[in-house]
Amino acid sequence: MKRIVLYTKNRCPHCETAKKYLEQKNIPFRLCNVSTAAGQKEFYKTGFRGVPVLKIGDRYLNGFSVKQFEAMIKG
Repeated sequence: MKRIVLYTKNRCPHCETAKKYLEQKNIPFRLCNVSTAAGQKEFYKTGFRGVPVLKIGDRYLNGFSVKQFEAMIKG
């Protein structure tokens, strides 16, 4: 399975939706909180400005959509 990183920030309802989805499906992922200095530095390198962003292997999904996520995880 591809490595997954979920970029989130505190009190973001869309981030929580993505996190809960991954947990319910037992999909392993690493959480990167962009509210921290280290998280901000890592997130800056992605080129995106808003969260949630999912890094799936070497591809990115900006925002969270179950349909788009499942297509990327299979592809």
